[in-house]
Amino acid sequence: MKQTSDQLLMAYRKMREIREFEDRMHVEFVSGDVPGFVHLYAGQEASAVGVCQNLTDKDVLLNTHRAHGPAIARGADIYAVAKEIYCKDGGLCSGRGGSAHLHDVEVGLWGANSGVGSGVALGCGAALAARNKGTGGIAATLVGDGAINQGVVSEALNMASIWKLPLVIVFENNGYAEATGADYAIAGKDIYKRAAAYDMPGVMVDGHDYFAVYEAVHEAVARARAGDGPSLIELKQCRYYGHFEGDSQSYRPKGEVEEYRKNKDCLKRFRDAFTSDFSGEVAQLDAIDDEVSTLIDDVYARAKAAPFPGDEEFMKYIYASDNQNN
Repeated sequence: MKQTSDQLLMAYRKMREIREFEDRMHVEFVSGDVPGFVHLYAGQEASAVGVCQNLTDKDVLLNTHRAHGPAIARGADIYAVAKEIYCKDGGLCSGRGGSAHLHDVEVGLWGANSGVGSGVALGCGAALAARNKGTGGIAATLVGDGAINQGVVSEALNMASIWKLPLVIVFENNGYAEATGADYAIAGKDIYKRAAAYDMPGVMVDGHDYFAVYEAVHEAVARARAGDGPSLIELKQCRYYGHFEGDSQSYRPKGEVEEYRKNKDCLKRFRDAFTSDFSGEVAQLDAIDDEVSTLIDDVYARAKAAPFPGDEEFMKYIYASDNQNN
C-alpha cells in the first residue's frame, strides 16, 4: 500500500524518537538514577513503527518487557513514558510499573509485560473482545524469539486459528533470548514456518526494512479485519544493546552490532529510500532529527526533575473499590 509523504515523515519521526530516547537511556542508566532494569529497543525501531503505522484507534497493541519503543510508536506521551521509567508521579502507570510494564489504554497500548510469550494469549483475549463487541478493531502483539518455545504460545496460536481471531502475531527475532542464541534454541530455525501447523499464514521479513515490515503487517491487518483470522510474521533483526543494561554480551560475535549499524540500520535505510524511491528531501528528515534531539533533551530534564509519588499515594490502586473512586 502506498503511503503518503506525511505518513512516511511520521514513521521516520517515531523511529528517530525511539532511537534518541533509547540512546539517551543507555547513557542515563550508568548514572544510577534509573531504578530497576531497562531493556532497550534501539535497532528494532522499524518493527514497532511498521506495526503501529497500520493500526487505528480501534486497535490494541500488546508487547514485551522491551517496552519503550512500542509505547512511543503507539503514541503514548513520551514525557509520561520517561517519568514512568524513573518511577515518577505522572508516569504512564503513576510511577508504579516502571520500564517493563508501560500501559496506556487511551492510545490502545494494552500493556507490556514480562511474562515471556504471554502477549499472544492476551492478544487472543483482546481480539475476541473486539469481535464480540463489534468494534471493528484488531489486536497486534509483539513477542520475542524466545516466546516461540513457551507452551502458552502454542495454545494461544491454536486458539487464535480455530476461532479465526482478528490477531496479528509478530515475532521480533533479534537472535537471542537473553543470552541463548535462536539458532541453538529453536528447532527448525525459522519461526514463521511453524505457522503452517496452526493453519495460518506465516512470513519472514527483514526487520530493519521499515517498508517491508509495513507491507507485511498491512496484509496481515487487512486479513484480520476481513474476518479471515490470524497471521504470523517473523522479523529478523538486531538489538544494538544488551538484553538489559549491564549485560556483558559475551555471547555475541565480535563486530555483530557494528555490522548492522553500518550496513543494515533501519534509519539509514529509511533515509535512502525516502530520497531515492519517494522523491523526499533530506532537509525534511534533518529537520525532524533536530526537533527530536531538542525534544529528548527536554523530556529527560523534566522527567529527572519530576517528583516521586507522595506518601498519600501509597495505598492508591491497591483495592478495586478505590480505583473506581480515583
